[in-house]
Amino acid sequence: MTDLVAAKRIDCIGLFCPMPIVKTRDAMKGMVVGEILEMVADDPGSDPDMRSWTQRTGNELVLAEKNDGIYRFLIRKAKG
Repeated sequence: MTDLVAAKRIDCIGLFCPMPIVKTRDAMKGMVVGEILEMVADDPGSDPDMRSWTQRTGNELVLAEKNDGIYRFLIRKAKG
């Protein structure tokens, strides 16, 4: 676990590709550079999707973890 505090949290449990990434992208649009978004999902595809998306967009994947079938991501907005 980490003591970073997310500025915003979105729940994508029950959603499947590409919706967790779409909702993450939309949530990041309203955030300031440096803020952290927490996203939780239960789609196994969300892990590789989130890693790929953050690399493509230049945002920072601060944390990716899985507990009891739930994936939790912390993403730092890196550019405006």
